[in-house]
Amino acid sequence: MKIKDAITVFQHHQQSNLKQRSRDSYQFLLQRLLEVYGERTFESLGADEIYQFLENMTQNQARSTRRLRYAQVKAFFTFIIKKCAVNLKNPCNGPLLAKAFKSPKQVQRKILDKEIVDEMIYNTKNPRDRLIMELQARCGLRIGELLKITASDISERKLVLREPKSGKEADVAFMPEQVAKRVEDYKRNKSLSPNDRLFPISYSTARAMIRKQGAKLNIMITPHDLRRYSATYASRNGIPLEIISKVILRHQDLKTTQVYLGKVSEAEAIRWMDILHGK
Repeated sequence: MKIKDAITVFQHHQQSNLKQRSRDSYQFLLQRLLEVYGERTFESLGADEIYQFLENMTQNQARSTRRLRYAQVKAFFTFIIKKCAVNLKNPCNGPLLAKAFKSPKQVQRKILDKEIVDEMIYNTKNPRDRLIMELQARCGLRIGELLKITASDISERKLVLREPKSGKEADVAFMPEQVAKRVEDYKRNKSLSPNDRLFPISYSTARAMIRKQGAKLNIMITPHDLRRYSATYASRNGIPLEIISKVILRHQDLKTTQVYLGKVSEAEAIRWMDILHGK
């Protein structure tokens, strides 16, 4: 198989499985691959050539851009190897490339305590702001998804999420009964039409609001910290990882969910051993 044919197969897969923004991100890389190696066979490209290709393409660019291009090339090779049953090890997994384009060590984020999150929510008097924080902390919504919700997207305990990060046309999130009741009351009090956004504010406004509420309790907090909290709280209360991943966070991969859960302290580990087997 030639590289140009592999690119065609990969782009066909992207059309069905990736959002336009993600496809656009790959476009420059795939065009450069086509120009430089289009007539070469897929199996003929080795780690050294790929390394030089990436070095030339990302020269003088930020480290994050270099890592992104490496990850995209790696994803391209991985897909073609699996899809077309190519008898080849992914050359991007070699030590040269892995070291040159390695990601920085992830910093473990501090997990918010339930008492802190509850205090933030209960002390917030503005119904709109309280609901935004509740839907993130209780339901695991991303702030971008949350701000797109319209009145017609709400159906009893369910929220239809348009253009989710997963790349699907739509996704579904679920609400606890009390939160769902407050959402309905809020929608009714605002007299919203079906196409009206539930929270017609910008991301920056929502972020500033959440930071302000955190500052009242002397903590630094972002919208995504509340989504992360929804996962760790569920995990600490014995909810299966599959439910946290597929229902609360709506991740495509369990590995992504595990990053959200944080480290388990010794005290936490001992508590769970006592729950499982008794003291």
